[in-house]
Amino acid sequence: MWRADQDVWGSHAPVLFPIIGALKNGELFYKEKSYPVPKHGLVRHSEKVERMEQTSDSILFKLKWDEESLKKYPFKFEFLTHYSLEDHTLTIHHTVKNPGDEMMYFSLGGHPAFNCPFFDGDEYEDYYLDFEEKETDSTWLLDNSGLVSTNRTLILNDTSTLPLHKDLFNNDALIFKELRSRKVSLVSKNHGKVLSVNFDGFPYLGIWAKPASPFVCIEPWLGITDASDSTQKIEEKEGMLILDPGAEFEAEYSITFY
Repeated sequence: MWRADQDVWGSHAPVLFPIIGALKNGELFYKEKSYPVPKHGLVRHSEKVERMEQTSDSILFKLKWDEESLKKYPFKFEFLTHYSLEDHTLTIHHTVKNPGDEMMYFSLGGHPAFNCPFFDGDEYEDYYLDFEEKETDSTWLLDNSGLVSTNRTLILNDTSTLPLHKDLFNNDALIFKELRSRKVSLVSKNHGKVLSVNFDGFPYLGIWAKPASPFVCIEPWLGITDASDSTQKIEEKEGMLILDPGAEFEAEYSITFY
């Protein structure tokens, strides 16, 4: 995992909930009231995340609603993240609970970052991402506010390989909506496979790094940053999931290290 160098990018693997990315004008609306949900949601920088259980190979965290959270996000919630390690595979399992009395709108996702280059003597350009299937897909371009524009650029053209290079993220993240693959691997040309991310059940995938920085993020998303033409109404936001009162939702992705 990326070492979270504060002088470069000071995070390891943020958890994204209840939104992915940024909101248009920094706010969304529900029942005509404004809610300033922070970029990537409430979990990432929260000091209220509780450690619930821990064993030698697993750990469970929980964040739940309170009066302060209701000022930023209009729904009562319980959000649990369970990390478990078996052999060389780390599974990240999310559970969302709706203890409220109305339908709850939310997204969730991962933002894991990995050292790249990984092996001594390698350069960033010695690495590529290998998708499990040949892909033809475009990245959706972000505007200056970090919102998805109506423009896109073809990145994968009947290929399973995405070479990494220092200028790949000059225009921010690569955002894919139409991948067939449910697994992507980080590969060194000199040493072979480093790791694979299995994101079955996550319709969106983000790939990102700060330009010319020694890491890469492979981000499974159930949701997406706001569009530049967003109405800002939470009910109309792309990628939002709906959870009935009293119901639960589960999703997981995994990382295998070689």
